[in-house]
Amino acid sequence: MNDALIAAPTGSPTHGRHPLLGPVEPPLLHVMTYNLKSASGHAPHSWWKRRPLVKAVLENELPTIVCTQEGRFRQLLELREDLDGYDWVHLGRGGGSRSEATAIFWDAARLTPLEYDHLWLSKRPNVIGSRNWGSGTVRMLTWVHLEDRATGQRFYVVDNHFDHRSEKARRKGAELLLRTIAKFLDPVIVAGDFNCGPDSATYRALTRGGLSDAWETAAERVTPGWATFNRWRPEPVEGPTRMDWILARPSRDCTVEIHQIGVNAYTEGGLTPSDHWPVQALVNLVPRRSRRQTASHRGAPSAP
Repeated sequence: MNDALIAAPTGSPTHGRHPLLGPVEPPLLHVMTYNLKSASGHAPHSWWKRRPLVKAVLENELPTIVCTQEGRFRQLLELREDLDGYDWVHLGRGGGSRSEATAIFWDAARLTPLEYDHLWLSKRPNVIGSRNWGSGTVRMLTWVHLEDRATGQRFYVVDNHFDHRSEKARRKGAELLLRTIAKFLDPVIVAGDFNCGPDSATYRALTRGGLSDAWETAAERVTPGWATFNRWRPEPVEGPTRMDWILARPSRDCTVEIHQIGVNAYTEGGLTPSDHWPVQALVNLVPRRSRRQTASHRGAPSAP
């Protein structure tokens, strides 16, 4: 690991406006997953009260990629206004701009989109609004294939929101996710709200299916293992509800290194920006050929 690539946290993520991880330079990618909580909430958790706090988190951190859950179209438009210089992909789970979305935002100066798609977590994943397996509501995933302008590396990002009620629906959603990424030749970063903890069958299915939990593989955890579903409580606690995850899968030609990871428990005036804390990771995609070339270079005799 190149320690020069890592910017250490400059203060507590709970009080004040200190970044947890902060902006990064290539080749690092700063990935965030954030359940925004739908804008339909009531005081004191209404969106108009929370929007400045979400904006503060994003301005402090400036992530390269933000995977959101629960955002509604107008809410996401306002988020895009606050994320100056970011592009995005969105589709409501009811089709068009209707209902919640798994919208993905990215730094447009750094990343170029190549292709994307939306799938519904059901037996008919291409049918808008479809659901099965006892799901409490319509659930979906969104993926985008990106190219890093700085490094030329291509990779996929998959944003998920699994069901809150049915373990079978979550497990079947995991199977659909794994079938989807099995076709991807480039490395994959998976993020989202999985509505279950690491002790679940869903988690086991994903990690046994080739995905690694960034929380487990990170070189450094910059916070404790706080429960990411905070229930509007401003003080973070450790617990089993670490349900927002960042996962990764390497490709044949590229490894995925997780340098740092943490749970951002930012609050202001005793108010949390959402009922979920965002999870953030510093990711480095390292071409395997570069490692071979480096090893060859190190072993080469010195020039006369």
